[in-house]
Amino acid sequence: MGDCCGTSKSVTSDVVCPLSKTKGKQIKLITLKSMLNASALTRLESDKTYYFCSEQECNVVYFNEEQQVFTKNDLKVPVFQKDIEEDVPACYCFNWTRARICEEIKQTGKSQAVQDISMHIQANRCGCEVNNPQGSCCLGNVSAFIKQVEK
Repeated sequence: MGDCCGTSKSVTSDVVCPLSKTKGKQIKLITLKSMLNASALTRLESDKTYYFCSEQECNVVYFNEEQQVFTKNDLKVPVFQKDIEEDVPACYCFNWTRARICEEIKQTGKSQAVQDISMHIQANRCGCEVNNPQGSCCLGNVSAFIKQVEK
């Protein structure tokens, strides 16, 4: 898990979600195996390439080029990009939820979430490919949410 929040960039493909037509980001098989509930996991085709749909209004989370989809109901956890509830994690590894970030900003005027997560990343503790439905580092999501709240 050493490179989950390293310098490797997410690969956005030209493959689009069958529902939203949003370009997908390629996802590792380990992410799907970790995120799918037991029923959905039985439908996983391990020889196919899957993609993540980040479109908030779309119910599809993962899809492949053959139009197979896995929806929000197929996952064990809520998806940050698709669920606006306060208790949904922005960081799945270290439980930085929207509510926790907002509370910290309310109490102290700023959030230390990015610094806290970065410290854990440097200590090689993150496991984004198995904890985060998007299969990659959460720091972009966390930073964007903090900026939104601080406005």
